[in-house]
Amino acid sequence: QVQLVGSGGGLVQPGGSLRLSCAASGSIFSIRDMGWYRQAPGKSREWVTSITADGNTNYADSVKGRFTISRDNAKNTVYLQMNTLKPEDSAVYYCNADVRTSAWGPTRGYWGQGTQVTVSS
Repeated sequence: QVQLVGSGGGLVQPGGSLRLSCAASGSIFSIRDMGWYRQAPGKSREWVTSITADGNTNYADSVKGRFTISRDNAKNTVYLQMNTLKPEDSAVYYCNADVRTSAWGPTRGYWGQGTQVTVSS
């Protein structure tokens, strides 16, 4: 079994910053890509950003230049630094990781439980 536990959400004023963390634990042989998605009320879940095992990153246009994803492979943890936050960034943020639980097994995607980010004055 693999668990992803996210943390770091909260209420912040427009223009402010937050840092999210997500730690993977359990039967982990290796982790390929890790990423963040978000879902606002009444909307579909959308991809925000992702990072490969060797550190290559990609961002949705809506967050490019404001959000930074990073990871600590030794801790199986992914981070999301969010700066210059806007009200439209308000959503539940979910972390995702592509995990292999054995050397010969397939890679499977796992999700964190979600953490609320609210940007409001």
